[in-house]
Amino acid sequence: MTRLASTFATLKQQGRTALVSFIVAGDPNPTMSQDILNGLPASGADIIELGMPFTDPMADGPTIQAADIRALSAGMTLRKTLGMVKTFRSTNTTTPIVLMGYYNPVYSHGPEAFARDAAAAGVDGLILVDLPPEEDAEIRIHLKENNIDLIRLVAPTTSIERLKMIAASASGFLYYVSIAGVTGTASINIEDVAKKVTAMRDITDLPIAVGFGILTPMDAKEVGKTADGVVIGSAFVNIIGKIVENQIVSEVHREVALYRAALT
Repeated sequence: MTRLASTFATLKQQGRTALVSFIVAGDPNPTMSQDILNGLPASGADIIELGMPFTDPMADGPTIQAADIRALSAGMTLRKTLGMVKTFRSTNTTTPIVLMGYYNPVYSHGPEAFARDAAAAGVDGLILVDLPPEEDAEIRIHLKENNIDLIRLVAPTTSIERLKMIAASASGFLYYVSIAGVTGTASINIEDVAKKVTAMRDITDLPIAVGFGILTPMDAKEVGKTADGVVIGSAFVNIIGKIVENQIVSEVHREVALYRAALT
């Protein structure tokens, strides 16, 4: 059983919803980012999404765009992102890590080499925002060979027919993007999310995580009543952009704990 499957199964037995915590690798700098990453599980994160910094993060709002700029300005690269995962794995072998980002850095690294290097570092899953199922064969085969889950995105505008196609080749979990927009810019409609998650359960047995537009612990609590996982990103990344340097790590971990408490 993979780390992702094991985590979702354990939480389901416990009657708990997974807290999926997103940060951008290297933000605000590689050293502090590693400290934040290492402390996320103890703060309450069940699954970690680690953003691969990119110059043109089209699905992300101003908060995460700024994080990408900070990370890239601090010298972060894809290889260093994989290095962060490897360092994390030296002390944590149970918490799943999913890389999230855009295909350009992966393509530049080489799909086969990326899958091999990501697996060696300890990566469990991959989300590529700008690579649709029709175009992902060149990376999908290598991820499968290296036991890395390819996690698919589902939007509010996704039809039932397309949802069936997406679910058929997805693994790990399905990621429901709850708003028609970029990250951190609009709040969700809880009733609409619940209806969509219910419709998705009629099509797939995969766990369903909901992200985008979850702006408060109360939002997370409400979404967690129907979803298997709740993805929080901008709320944590926003702290990194605003808090003075010597308080960033502890404040991010404190915020993670607040969201975990809301989901308990």
